[in-house]
Amino acid sequence: MEVLIILAVLFGALFIVIPLIERSKMRISDEDTAKWSKWIWPLMGILLVAQLLRMLLS
Repeated sequence: MEVLIILAVLFGALFIVIPLIERSKMRISDEDTAKWSKWIWPLMGILLVAQLLRMLLS
């Protein structure tokens, strides 16, 4: 039952947040997205290695 409540809250938040984001005038420049994408993949790799070590050592 708790899982259904959590899912309902998450979907409700999506239905509220997505229209607000679409109406927002804030746009991200191509330079900013390039900077962010440069950091995302190495951080994801570090996270995966950390999770693997955590799983192996527990």
